[in-house]
Amino acid sequence: MKILVAIATLFVIGSVTGYIIELLFRRFVSQKRWVNPGFMVGPYIPLYGFGTLILFGISNINWDSFGLPNWASILITLFVIGISLTLIELIAGLIFIKGLHMKLWDYSNRWGNFKGLICPLFSLLWFGAGAAYYFLLNPVLIKALLFIAENPVYVFFTGVVIGMILVDFAYSLHLGIMIKKATDTAAVKFDELKEYVSDKLAPNKKKKPFFTTRYLNKDNIKEVIKGYYEKSKEKAEEIKNKLLRKK
Repeated sequence: MKILVAIATLFVIGSVTGYIIELLFRRFVSQKRWVNPGFMVGPYIPLYGFGTLILFGISNINWDSFGLPNWASILITLFVIGISLTLIELIAGLIFIKGLHMKLWDYSNRWGNFKGLICPLFSLLWFGAGAAYYFLLNPVLIKALLFIAENPVYVFFTGVVIGMILVDFAYSLHLGIMIKKATDTAAVKFDELKEYVSDKLAPNKKKKPFFTTRYLNKDNIKEVIKGYYEKSKEKAEEIKNKLLRKK
């Protein structure tokens, strides 16, 4: 029972923390506006939850049993963490592209990228994040898990959040299936789709809504996706013309 509580708690902590990271990244780095990040509606991104479980598991492997010196154990741990986080990002990206015709992130303009889903720069960032977790957060998290497991109030709270995530996932998956049915062979870039919905469907054109997926439904999804594709083609043509003018 305690193991299940620990797994659920790690998943919730990682999912919520990941949401905050992505929210701030979009606001101050990528899109320069407040955008609800991720595939789901609520304040959690399950991909980070799974990543946290992997981080915790790898960080607590006892490498001493292999007879390795301490410095070698640390280097191996950090290397495995970096590779594992990159792989989970790739696998999750492929699942959404193949399963829902949806691209949740795009590194196509980054050097050395693979299918726009992983690239050396972000692999390095995952390596750095993994190192920060290993040295700073893992010892604290171990103590926190022991405390939470002994306090039913926190266990109940974790269970409530897990329930919310499951309900949200069911709703978001239904929306994803509608989007897939309305798409052609080209995967939809989900962030760009949300921006398009915000510009075209939001009642107040001056105030951009934070939750845009609520404007999508079975009655308008085909028309929205059609408009999104047209907008994407126009954008690609503009970029092409700018590059030609520079030459």
